[in-house]
Amino acid sequence: MAALLSLLFKSRTGLLLSQQPLAVPARCASKKAGGSSKNVGGKSPGRRYGFKKMDAGNFVHAGNILATQRLIRWHPGSNVGIGRNNTLYALEDGVVRYTKEVYVPPPRSPEATKVICKLPKGSVLYKTFINIIPNKQEGAFKLVDML
Repeated sequence: MAALLSLLFKSRTGLLLSQQPLAVPARCASKKAGGSSKNVGGKSPGRRYGFKKMDAGNFVHAGNILATQRLIRWHPGSNVGIGRNNTLYALEDGVVRYTKEVYVPPPRSPEATKVICKLPKGSVLYKTFINIIPNKQEGAFKLVDML
């Protein structure tokens, strides 16, 4: 009887072992893979170029920034300095004035050979200059004048 029970028990374990699946199911991703983005950047703020003090009789102190520019759009006039990054600033206290003046380049300069040759005959070049007209500020304190 023990031999019969051992045969039945072996056959049951054999059946249990043989019912295991041959291939184990692999879990697939639930979302698509996100590719790399090529359009990166472009979200930086602007550089805020332009004139900071208008030609409306604005009084400026020495060292005030008059205009910021990437290329030279406005040229420094009297009492105006230019920085390394083409920033125009006041050298003296005074009132801001913008002027347009006729520009005649030197004869053998690169501007004369590149720009003037392409212009129609008889045209005139103008450049915008920022000037500071120095004057004393009204309403100054007496203690400041004593120093």
